[in-house]
Amino acid sequence: MTVRAPSWATDVRGAARLAFDATSAVTGVVEHMHRTIQLRPFAVGASPQGRTRGITGLVYRSIQGGVGLVAGGVDAGLGLLAQGVPASTRRSPRREAVISALNGLHGDYFARTGNPLAITMSLRQGGQTIDPRELQARLDAADARVRGGRLLVMVHGLCMNDLQWHRDGHDHGAALAEALDAVPLYLHYNSGLHVAENGRQLSALLDDLVAHWPHPVSELVIVGHSMGGLVARSACHQATTAGAAWLSSLRSLVCLGTPHLGAPLERGGRWIDRALAVSPYSAPLARLGKARSAGIQDLARGAVTAAGNLNVPLPPGVRCFAVAATLGDRHGVLARHVVGDGLVPVNSALGRHRDPARALAFAPGDQRLFRGMGHLELLGRPEVFVQLRSWLAAR
Repeated sequence: MTVRAPSWATDVRGAARLAFDATSAVTGVVEHMHRTIQLRPFAVGASPQGRTRGITGLVYRSIQGGVGLVAGGVDAGLGLLAQGVPASTRRSPRREAVISALNGLHGDYFARTGNPLAITMSLRQGGQTIDPRELQARLDAADARVRGGRLLVMVHGLCMNDLQWHRDGHDHGAALAEALDAVPLYLHYNSGLHVAENGRQLSALLDDLVAHWPHPVSELVIVGHSMGGLVARSACHQATTAGAAWLSSLRSLVCLGTPHLGAPLERGGRWIDRALAVSPYSAPLARLGKARSAGIQDLARGAVTAAGNLNVPLPPGVRCFAVAATLGDRHGVLARHVVGDGLVPVNSALGRHRDPARALAFAPGDQRLFRGMGHLELLGRPEVFVQLRSWLAAR
């Protein structure tokens, strides 16, 4: 699998598509609201369907048609330009952060429409993409770590990328690899896709990785932050179902601030959608809210399967660790169920649920709660690294 590096021209082409698509969508929302006001329905009830008619309808259709024509011309021109512009050889952290954030918000739409901004899943090292089928040429087979066959895979969270493991001069992946004498590899993926889809792709990628590693893989460790933990669990679940070979190499799975039982912020977004849908006058605005990606919507309940099954246990035969954080210094009901690390409640991160079927069986000694710490701070705080090193070194 070869991932073509982007250029500034492909970025401009993707951004132009996004802008034109957004213009068309907003025009559709305005037309819907215009039709509702024309019909003057009751304040509460179903929203009128259909489009505006007469001169008003002609105006909206003219706008949509004009946007489509201009969009097609601009896209064709930028497509020709992109063919003659060489791919970028250097990755700007700022550019990567923007593209990753856009993929987190609209990545499923990017993938569905073939937008050049859509991220293709890959493994990276030192900011460079690694093709598992070309490992022999990419890695130094004489390196002791490669010969040892111990691999560490870092999986980032929603709207993030592999470069963002490096925070405040520290990188959990590099530091853990040094301590464990392992090779660090960083997953880069479109976090706007369904968690189950990313899990499927990750399972296939790890199968390729283990099959083509220059030496037998003696130990595989996965560390996932936030959504990354859900993607890793989904990959394990699908590998178990399919009997994938790579799963036999997996020894440890670490979840940092992972919303195993869901995140209140996304559930709040769903409540807003329902509230807007109550009135036909506000219902068109709900279309804008629902434009958020499938990946974000999966966070509402922590879904890791395509069917939305919430009773998925931890992978058997794998030692699993859970790290949670809370912004407060004291333990309380508000901290456990609402505040947490600012995005993920403590109970969700530790897989604690009053229904035993929903709870995750993290061993008491394989859980850790850090107080006075936020969601992103889990990526760079030294005390978190010390705990991870202690767990993973005790093998």
